Amino acid sequence: MNLSGQDQTLAELSEIGDELRAKLSAKNQARDLALTYSRNLVRACANTIRAIHRGEMENARELLRLAEETATVLRLAVADDPDLYYAGYTQDGLKELVEANVLLALLTGTQLPTPEMLQVEAATYLKGLAEAATELRRTILDIIREDHSEEAERLLEAMDEIYSLLVTIDYPESITRGLRRNTDVVRGVRERTRGDLTMSLRQQRLQQALRRSAIK
Repeated sequence: MNLSGQDQTLAELSEIGDELRAKLSAKNQARDLALTYSRNLVRACANTIRAIHRGEMENARELLRLAEETATVLRLAVADDPDLYYAGYTQDGLKELVEANVLLALLTGTQLPTPEMLQVEAATYLKGLAEAATELRRTILDIIREDHSEEAERLLEAMDEIYSLLVTIDYPESITRGLRRNTDVVRGVRERTRGDLTMSLRQQRLQQALRRSAIK
């Protein structure tokens, strides 16, 4: 039985609709997976950073290994959907991975991971680098509560170097995805930390001077 022109059109439209629904259903499933894996990645990186601040470096490395496995699964989930890969939740998860890796490297004095090593985009790497710099403040304050040391100065220098890099990234916000705000945050944290470190050094020198006077 031959279909009329209108019936043929309706049949074709129905087929197109079925195909579109199938594609959108698959994409929706990929999105749900990406959201789940992104949340898991953020959680794993947060646990890693807590372990780092506690000085539990071996535990931090193990947590970071699990985070990297989650990142791999996340990338696979969005491999066929570039818009899902570049979505905020996916890139936020990968940014946290950069932050945890960079922070661990800075505090242990090991090789700084590159964007290629972490398999992340330039903007995502830079934002993770910025957040790692702000996390250094917590460690520096912990150090100077005990005593002023060269390690605190080394970490402040690392913060300075990161900030110096960030201010040279002069591209539209649509390219850097809001990096300017992160850079401004790093500047503020850096200035406060430098003030705290300077005050600590002055107090230490005053105490040393008072001890020398007491001995005399």
